[in-house]
Amino acid sequence: MTGKSPKLLSGGNPQIPKGYGDAPVQAYIAAMPGWKRAVGERIDALIEKAVPGAEKAVKWNSPFYGMEKDIWFVSFHCFDKYIKVSFFRGGSLDPVPPVASKVADTRYYHIHEDDFDEVQFADWVKQASTLPGEKM
Repeated sequence: MTGKSPKLLSGGNPQIPKGYGDAPVQAYIAAMPGWKRAVGERIDALIEKAVPGAEKAVKWNSPFYGMEKDIWFVSFHCFDKYIKVSFFRGGSLDPVPPVASKVADTRYYHIHEDDFDEVQFADWVKQASTLPGEKM
């Protein structure tokens, strides 16, 4: 990357080039605006703790985590007022994350400023990592 800051897309989502591994994910997190950066750091740390060795990538300007390359169980994306966490097999989690998707089994967890249930999130991540991932 050059010395320029990444462009922020609609909702303040960082525009980060597609890439595999920790470096592009950390670049995305570093470019997250305001309070979202600290939450992005927590999301990444909680995933690393819950699922040591999880694969990482940035695709479609969002960090993805999986058990093998191109098979993902969770992703997140910045919006104006929240961070949307996507659990690709969220319909199989207990309890089911609160926000439904148009995609049958995908469920969302919206994290707002000062409203992040880290214990529940870590539990969902552990559960999601044991389910078949989504190929993308």
